Order: sequence, then structure tokens, then C-alpha cells
Amino acid sequence: MATVVELPIETYKGPVDPDWCPGCGDFGVLKSVQQAAGACGVAPADLMIVSGIGCSSNLPGFIHAYGVHSLHGRAVAVATGIHLANCDLKVVITGGDGDGYGIGIGHFIHAMRRNLDITYVVMDNQIYGLTTGQTSPTTTKGHKTKSTPKGNIEMPLNPLALAITAGATYVARGFSGEQKHLAEIIAGAIAHKGFSLVDVFSPCVTYNKVNTYPWFKERVYKLEDQGFDPTDFDASIKKSFEWGEKIPLGVIYKRQSDTYEDLDPILQRGSLVKQSLGLDKETMQSFIGELI
Repeated sequence: MATVVELPIETYKGPVDPDWCPGCGDFGVLKSVQQAAGACGVAPADLMIVSGIGCSSNLPGFIHAYGVHSLHGRAVAVATGIHLANCDLKVVITGGDGDGYGIGIGHFIHAMRRNLDITYVVMDNQIYGLTTGQTSPTTTKGHKTKSTPKGNIEMPLNPLALAITAGATYVARGFSGEQKHLAEIIAGAIAHKGFSLVDVFSPCVTYNKVNTYPWFKERVYKLEDQGFDPTDFDASIKKSFEWGEKIPLGVIYKRQSDTYEDLDPILQRGSLVKQSLGLDKETMQSFIGELI
């Protein structure tokens, strides 16, 4: 086993300071991603951060690493392409509940069933923050928002149960108000071989006045403090539905399984960017010329 050389958080300080609202939970997520990458010894040149659209999706601009700020709901698709082209990169997707669990849910499900070796950190504030406070896929029933002034009539999506049943092999929940704990969860996700989902309670202090820091602090508890076994499928499913007076944090489900990259005969030869195309220079240049 290779020795991990931890890197200081300063290694990942981006050239631009975050411009989120003061108190936004995304500040804690950014720090946690930086600390997690450092704990795993992933150098900035080996780290790719991909996002979609939304407040949280600005994160790639605030961290020193490769980054792509892609299209709304397409972060997983873009990350998949990057990862399959260069499996040597550590690819981390950062986005929000609207981007990932709304318009992007199709890509989300198929990436999990393929068990791609990608980490997805979703800043779940249960509201559309960038567009000023509409109902999102995880907004609780009855919640009054700009788009549901009489109360949300839809059942919220359960991302943890969906991830477990769709094929993700590392499923966890964190809270930006427990930043050190969150960093440990994300580090575990990055180190895990397979698709990792980290759903993060990241309060929107501007538009969500229900699911606030105090609201979560009264309810969340850490699974590891109770000796929970995340390899127990049935117990994990049960925990994924626990909501109300008590809400679990930590690794909810974890298993080892072959990844898509392990089984694909072409990728077994190594990253595509390092494989020969078998084309002479003249033919290659003609292809490039047709595309530009």
C-alpha cells in the first residue's frame, strides 16, 4: 500500500475568495473538501473539481485545482467524461440539490449503477438559492417557499435511499455545522474506490428559514458514536429513511465492488489520454482541423 503524504490546507487555497452570503454552509463544505484532499495526499495537479449551476456550483473557482464549471444538471456527465479519459485524476463533483437531484438526476443514477470511481459532494440546502428561494427536490412537505406560498405539496426526494439502491458503494451524510466531521467523511469518499455520494446539510441562511443551523444541531447525531455497521444493507436502508427528531450523520452505506473502470477492457490498459491512438500525425491533424 502506497504511503499517503498529507498536504496542508493552504495547498488548495484558490486565487479568488468565496462570495457566498455570510454564514452560508458552503464555506464549511469548501474547507472540508480542501482538508479532505490534503488528508488523502491528492496534489492540486491530480485533482479535478466539476460543478453544474447554482450557488454551490461556484466552488471550483475557489479552490486551487483543476476545475470545470459546467452546465445545469450536467456536472455528473462532464465528470464522467473527464474521469474516463484520465482515470489517474481524482474527480470530485460539487453541486447543489437542485442541480443534482432535479435536472441532473438521470446522470446521477446511471453514474451510480456503473459504480464509477467518482466522488459527488451535494450541498443540500433544501431550496433553490441562486434563483431566490423556490422549492427544490429535497424541500420538505408543507414548507412555504417563493414557488409554494401555501406550502409544498410534493414529497421530498430521498437521495440516500436512492443512492444505496442505485448502486453507489459509499453513501454518507454530513453537516457543514460539523465541519471537521464532514472533512473526515469526504476524505473517506475520495479514498473509496467506487461511486461515493456525500449529501451535506449546507444551510441557506438567506432563503431557507426552516432548515437552519439550530434546527439541524438539535436533531443530528453521528452514526459512529452508536457503533453502526454501514456494510449492513438492510440497516443502511432503514437509516436512510430516518428523519424528524433524530437525523443520522456519517457513513450510512459502504461496500466494495468492481468499478466500471475495472471491468472495461479498454480502460484496463490505462487512462485513455496515455494510450496510443494508432494514428499518424497527418491523419490526427486532419481530424483536429475538421473540429476547429
